[in-house]
Amino acid sequence: MSRRPDKYIGIDKEIYGGMTMIGKIIRDAWVFGLIEETQTCEGWNFAGIDALLDKVNKEWDKYGCLFSHLPPELRERHERIHGAAITAAKAAGWSGELETGDEV
Repeated sequence: MSRRPDKYIGIDKEIYGGMTMIGKIIRDAWVFGLIEETQTCEGWNFAGIDALLDKVNKEWDKYGCLFSHLPPELRERHERIHGAAITAAKAAGWSGELETGDEV
């Protein structure tokens, strides 16, 4: 029986460059300036990731959880960070089907 790891491997080591829920949390934390864009969160325990999620959610709440409500600076940063991640993931073979396959 395989055991769930107790430490996060880092967004740069995740499948397709972190196109996962944790990867999205980290990219959003970069967008909001909660952590440096060089921070991969490698070695963090999952309580730390959960705490980061809480901070990210509080930031999104300020803008009604809508990209369109972000001020221009944050909107540009979001497009740059998430756009680069999507481009790199697609180049690595990611299609998004795992995330949207159950929406048909």
